[in-house]
Amino acid sequence: MWGKLFGRGAERPATDPHALPVLRRHRNGTHTLRALGDARVLALVEAADAGDWAAVKAALAPFHLGRDHQVLAELADLDGVQEWIGRAVEEDKEHRATALLISGARHISWGWEARTSALAVNVKQEQWRVFRERLLIAEEQLLEAAELRPDWVTPWRRLLTSGRGMSLGPAVNEARLDAALRRDPLDLETHVEWVSQLQPRWGGDPGQALAFARNALTRAPQGHRLGCVIATAHIEDWVESDRPDCLETPEVQAELRKVADHSILHPAYLRRPGWQHDFSVFAMALSLAGERHTVRRVFQALDGAYTGRPWTYFAEPEKQFAVHHRRA
Repeated sequence: MWGKLFGRGAERPATDPHALPVLRRHRNGTHTLRALGDARVLALVEAADAGDWAAVKAALAPFHLGRDHQVLAELADLDGVQEWIGRAVEEDKEHRATALLISGARHISWGWEARTSALAVNVKQEQWRVFRERLLIAEEQLLEAAELRPDWVTPWRRLLTSGRGMSLGPAVNEARLDAALRRDPLDLETHVEWVSQLQPRWGGDPGQALAFARNALTRAPQGHRLGCVIATAHIEDWVESDRPDCLETPEVQAELRKVADHSILHPAYLRRPGWQHDFSVFAMALSLAGERHTVRRVFQALDGAYTGRPWTYFAEPEKQFAVHHRRA
């Protein structure tokens, strides 16, 4: 059913009944992706923006929030959700787990908004206090959501983020990683979160994240989006490096081409809402590697859709996306 609905391979069907139209393109042909490019997700975001819990629940019907990280992220990143979601947690006993999950995810994002992306030495004491306060709420709510719905993977993936932010240590975070992977051994977002955890800036060793990503890919069938973990690991290596050209090697180019063909460019790949984020990870990694062939196919499929992450690693993300889009 999903293959028919969202399409396979490099072309998205023009008849997709849920595809959002592009409202406005910039002169350079790019546009910002709205609500994962899906009208149903847009209805969900609009309901959440209005603080209408009944409408949020109705709009969630086509999705599995316990497994769909991208749909959850649309709610977690929406300013204002924290103002009303607490009432849903307290008053809606039937859907308490869903409300706890949304609230916990939002408090993590809200916490990072207070902390900002500044280096730790540049974060003020008051920012740290608010950051920790919000993450403590998130921890409590996500652990309860996980207890109420033991089959859900999304609470455990979010607990990895809060655990890293609160410096809970390797024993706690490894236990949470195991909990997430027991529920979905091929979950991309869990693997991506652990790639971040293994970076030297979070206490990992150089090369550790890429080794983890490569090992994970050996378990992924063709067409699975887990291939994005390799592209993510290379981008993270670039972030850590002092050399902006560190990925420009024949070996990295060849690996990224091979993995892209194995995953997002394979005919078995399913284009679910937000598939553009998967393509964007490869678009950025291939661009940083100076690859000139597969990158064209990836940007062509994106058709100018700017997704924010992972381009936010750049100081001027939209400008850099447009530059690489034009070069491709």
